[in-house]
Amino acid sequence: MNIAILSRSGTLYSTSSLAKAALKRGHHVRIVDHTYCDLFITKNTFEVFYFDKPVRNIDAVIPRIGASVTQYGAAIIRQFEMQNVYSVLSSRALLTSRDKLVTLQVLSAQGIDVPRTLLASHAQSLAFLYSKLGSKQAVVKLLMSTQGMGVLLAEDRPSAMSISEALIRVGKSFVVQEFIKESGGRDIRAFVVGDKVVAAMERVAVKGEFRSNIHLGASSNSIELTEQERNIALRCTKILGLKVAGVDILRSNRGPLVLEVNASPGLEGIETTTGVDVAGAIVDYIVEKVMEEKALSKD
Repeated sequence: MNIAILSRSGTLYSTSSLAKAALKRGHHVRIVDHTYCDLFITKNTFEVFYFDKPVRNIDAVIPRIGASVTQYGAAIIRQFEMQNVYSVLSSRALLTSRDKLVTLQVLSAQGIDVPRTLLASHAQSLAFLYSKLGSKQAVVKLLMSTQGMGVLLAEDRPSAMSISEALIRVGKSFVVQEFIKESGGRDIRAFVVGDKVVAAMERVAVKGEFRSNIHLGASSNSIELTEQERNIALRCTKILGLKVAGVDILRSNRGPLVLEVNASPGLEGIETTTGVDVAGAIVDYIVEKVMEEKALSKD
């Protein structure tokens, strides 16, 4: 099978792990930097060019699209979809899940509990909205934040309002969420492939830090999910139309709360922490789905 990994670099851990897993299983792998792809569209024709050469004879693509190029990455995925090439991440699912506010809206509408969240368009609404949060401390989060960057903890309401007012003045899009103190700087990453949670880890923030991102020095350990947490992770991916995802969950006094869902989750932390061959699980799932689609097309 011919598999293309859409990635900025073959040296990145996730890209390398996926490529090795595919090669180990006897597949041909091509790493394509999507930021250097060009598209040509005409009647019933959808071509992808990479350094002026057509990308053809691809059975499946594995998108590894960074947040800074979400829109362009989605366009590349969509072009492959128009060619009937299987993509483990659809263009629509990428756009929905990459927007943190849209994700919260969609999940909440389907009964998934999330931290209380507010979005203000002008400073005059802040006092009223903050009164609905229910926590003294608040987390101010830029909508385009990644790996914990652009996420701030306000220790009290005046501080939260001051930060929010400043962001409104400079035109930054952000949300404010209740601070779940009882989580103690810990969260859970459940890694979903298809209809299974293949691995899960707990991330623990360094002392004095509330963000539990590995990139910020957090430690991690393998963890067993409760049945409720497992079901929530699977429901989130199904609702968002994701086949591979990292679902981040907080344990709170009122039960599991979904922080966000990552459509292009990194593999290094989950694989090194749990010892699970997550990349292999992804490749196996892709092969299964491509074979199913080919069988259906013959009927």
